[in-house]
Amino acid sequence: MSLRELEKEMEINDEDIKKLTLSVEQKDTEGVKNMLANLHPADIAELCNDLDAEEARFVYRLLDNETAADVLVEMDEDSRKEFLELIPSETLAKRFVDYMDTDDAVDLMRELDEDKQEEVLSHIEDIEQAGDIVDLLKYDEDTAGGLMGTEMVTVNENWSMPECLKEMRMQAEKLDEIYYVYVVDDEERLQGVFPLKKMITSPSVSKVKHVMKKDPLSVHVDTPTEEVVQMIEKYDLVAVPVVDSIGRLVGQITVDDIMDEVREQSERDYQLASGLSKDVETDDNLMRQTSARLPWLLIGMLGGIGNSMILGNFDATFAAHPEMALYIPLIGGTGGNVGTQSSAIIVQGLANSSLEANETFKQVGKEALVAAINATIISLLVYLYNFIRFGAAATVTYSVSISLFAVVMFASIFGTLVPMTLEKLKIDPAIATGPFISITNDIIGMLLYMGITVLLS
Repeated sequence: MSLRELEKEMEINDEDIKKLTLSVEQKDTEGVKNMLANLHPADIAELCNDLDAEEARFVYRLLDNETAADVLVEMDEDSRKEFLELIPSETLAKRFVDYMDTDDAVDLMRELDEDKQEEVLSHIEDIEQAGDIVDLLKYDEDTAGGLMGTEMVTVNENWSMPECLKEMRMQAEKLDEIYYVYVVDDEERLQGVFPLKKMITSPSVSKVKHVMKKDPLSVHVDTPTEEVVQMIEKYDLVAVPVVDSIGRLVGQITVDDIMDEVREQSERDYQLASGLSKDVETDDNLMRQTSARLPWLLIGMLGGIGNSMILGNFDATFAAHPEMALYIPLIGGTGGNVGTQSSAIIVQGLANSSLEANETFKQVGKEALVAAINATIISLLVYLYNFIRFGAAATVTYSVSISLFAVVMFASIFGTLVPMTLEKLKIDPAIATGPFISITNDIIGMLLYMGITVLLS
């Protein structure tokens, strides 16, 4: 059977989920067991996400320990939390944690309260694994130390090739994947990476230190996860070693861990830019969803009231030039769009390190030039339209075009300055791509529009 055929056979569709769910509800042990046999843990986790905690517990009883551990890791956080509340600490330790990599085990432990953490740790049979979990829990979860795992292959720089091969075989038996073989000295300090190709091409009398690749890229345990993501992306790594303050190798971060972190960061930034004050999911309760949305909606409401107060001071202007009201949506919408575009580009540049916070003035100058070109084109097009419709003598013909030019320039510069300033203040600049920019540009745009119109009247 080809790989493509095997993948197709293992895929789960909506019809399969319905059949499996029905079998679970009917407690059909043999039927469920047969259907689960060829499914990937991620597909089983998808099924468990749609079941209640008791039904998920029924499914887990039919899985072997390794599969059960993998499925638990793949479950949605909310569904997993509900499920964990039903599992005794001893079962959690011996059925799940004992079969997890340390980084996954630590992520799971962080979801438990301190009392249950201690209970689970006391039931872990592998004392070394329990010690590793305790050590990793001490690190901030947003640092390399909080993201790393301790499962890896390490060899000593003074070993011969036969000795190295023997030790690698012993260590590999305990691992699911081998990304790199790390070389350490007698004090466990990272010295290099051992190229597996050298195992074949180098003579058996060679020592590891003679064939290793020296000075590998590494990160410190306190390195922020954002920097780890950037390093792995920049240098196309599948894993990166983690060292402590004196250079000892303490773990590694693999690309699958980074992909999870990138996804979570993207979701957080997207929601923040959309005006949500905290992370929410579609299945969250009404109270959580409301509390996440309401703050920015209230701010937007205040912004709208502010706009109405501004416009209310220009009754005489609207009475003299009623056609001016037609262009209020155009002024506000254009300012908001331009500001959001500018801030989105800056936030993206800051996130992928193609832009530094100390390049503010340079970036503002560049955005000002781009804005001038865009503003000129937009203003001329609107001028031609108004010239044809209202004639050259009408105030609206000039005021709208001039206002649009001013609004585009302001929105572009403001949309550049705000995220870069927030970055310097160590505040997430993603805030600047959301309602904050739109509301501010809307108010300033109205002030510019009305002020310019009064001057030209």
